[in-house]
Amino acid sequence: MNGKPILIVPYMWIGDFVRCHTVVKLLQERHPGSAIDVLTTPAVAPLLDYMPGVRKGIIADLPRKRLAWGQHAELAERLRAEGYGHALVMPRTWKSALAPYLARIPLRTGFLGEARFGLINDLRLGERRLPRMVDRCAALALAKDEAVPSSWPLPELMVPANDVERWRERRGLAIASRPAVAIAPGAVGPSKRWPVEYFVDLAARLVAAGHGVWILGGPQEKNIAADILRAERTHIRDLTGPDLRDAILALAAACAAVSNDSGLLHVAAALGRPAIGIFGPTSPWHWAPLNPISAVIETANVLACRPCHKPVCRLGHHRCMRDIKPEQIALAARHALAKSPAPRRSDRF
Repeated sequence: MNGKPILIVPYMWIGDFVRCHTVVKLLQERHPGSAIDVLTTPAVAPLLDYMPGVRKGIIADLPRKRLAWGQHAELAERLRAEGYGHALVMPRTWKSALAPYLARIPLRTGFLGEARFGLINDLRLGERRLPRMVDRCAALALAKDEAVPSSWPLPELMVPANDVERWRERRGLAIASRPAVAIAPGAVGPSKRWPVEYFVDLAARLVAAGHGVWILGGPQEKNIAADILRAERTHIRDLTGPDLRDAILALAAACAAVSNDSGLLHVAAALGRPAIGIFGPTSPWHWAPLNPISAVIETANVLACRPCHKPVCRLGHHRCMRDIKPEQIALAARHALAKSPAPRRSDRF
């Protein structure tokens, strides 16, 4: 690589973006003289501020459903100015490889994907033999034909304590007494979402046990947050909103987190927070964070349809989620909180 900077083109979903830090760590080990940049959208860019080993993010907001040649060409000019020697293109799409190709980055590594001959000049095969997303992404940082190791470096997010304190002050959470549990009720696709009424029940149980509850998510979770707030407004806070940074800082400040199989579960795990993941239609082996989490919760009932990995329950009963009861999650949260260090004043709701 001759010390030239390296560009990572990751998947732009939050969880996959967090997994990308495994690739950053691998590249640091193998190319210690090379700076590492990450292509990013504005939505997920805040993660890079807390991702050790990343020099900077290259922000681009390319449309998903059309080519937008001019925007790809403009991005290529920006990439060319950085003098990259190598680009790792994780998505399989033709468009994801276009700007690195137009920027004339000498080495462009990626899987064959959409017949990307020429766009990718370090083509890798065997992607379908790597069922986990983390294996597929991290394998691109290995030498060609190198065996995939049995374990990978863990993703890591590091938030300075001062950032957390300033966030608390802005949110009016600097002075309070209850340790907070963050809950993330959103997910991509309704089948991955634990029922709203169960989150309402869980929040009430946590408040009764002496905890505060912070509801995290994007604007699309506002309605869920409103339903949860109807149960109790003194010790439950709606922290949903469009800025991912708010959720990152909230998870860094919380004592524990409860989440569906979603990006915020990966954020909590990478921050080292005690995290409980609720898995229904998806397989934890495929999609749970690489980092250890406090509990993986699945239905104890055998369902022939599970895992289906479908965004909507095809059978309509949604038993893979409905069979997981609030008392089960509340018990897991109690165990996670018992194992975590006693909260400091700044760790309290």
